[in-house]
Amino acid sequence: MPHTPEDKKKALTRLRRIKGQCDALERALESGADCPPVLQQLAAIRGAVNGLMSEVMGMYLHEEFGSAPNLEAGKKKSIETILSLVRTYLK
Repeated sequence: MPHTPEDKKKALTRLRRIKGQCDALERALESGADCPPVLQQLAAIRGAVNGLMSEVMGMYLHEEFGSAPNLEAGKKKSIETILSLVRTYLK
């Protein structure tokens, strides 16, 4: 969970953007929109949720392991590698 005010603000901003996308999707479904725009909106929402998950996971890993004062450079690089892999998977 984001603990710094800046990280919390970033996560909440992303979440509010996702909420807006979901509201737009709801309106599209209620109005009987065609399938292609609905599918496109669903894909955008999925991407936004995955982006938020990646961001929160990155915050968590950096908070748990990246800020340790005696963390060696190799472990810091491992954290970045893990985050890169997760971000690639979530795209």
